[in-house]
Amino acid sequence: SKAEEARANKDTDTEFIYYWISFNAAYANEFGEIDRVGERELFESFLSKIADLDTTERLYQLIWQQFSGSIRLLMDNKFVYQPFWDYHRGRISEEEWQQRFMASKAALNVALASKKVPVAMAKIFTRLYTLRNQIIHGGATYNSQVNREQLKDACNLLNKLIPLIIALMMSAPDQLWGEGCYPVV
Repeated sequence: SKAEEARANKDTDTEFIYYWISFNAAYANEFGEIDRVGERELFESFLSKIADLDTTERLYQLIWQQFSGSIRLLMDNKFVYQPFWDYHRGRISEEEWQQRFMASKAALNVALASKKVPVAMAKIFTRLYTLRNQIIHGGATYNSQVNREQLKDACNLLNKLIPLIIALMMSAPDQLWGEGCYPVV
């Protein structure tokens, strides 16, 4: 895939974008639905559906055993936490973003400890979504010195997670995944 090609060329920015396109293609079905519930709610609902299909706990093993260190670094990184940016824009107080930050990390730990994969995945993907916004909306310079570690961690996780999500989808051909946004006509 193009993401793997970018990975081989050590082009982390492009790699992340291709992984996000793959993820987006898996969960997004009709933009009318996105307008109604919001993109983040749509992918959280999708992640819950995927987790329900994962009867052998492959997602849990991936996020807990293989990537727990990377995920902790991602969760500890204030630069991929949207309320941090809301504070810098004057929308919330410093105390509020810091309290939410600590609560979010604690909620992930509780979700992981109790094997609540959809909740854990939603917390992780919320951070990835902020990183995605930084890249897609021009808040990060291509191949810059900043945000490299969170981008590498995100790509390493998505490199394993996206194929697993697709495999879980393919294991349930009877599921309704929705109509494609732009089907071939």
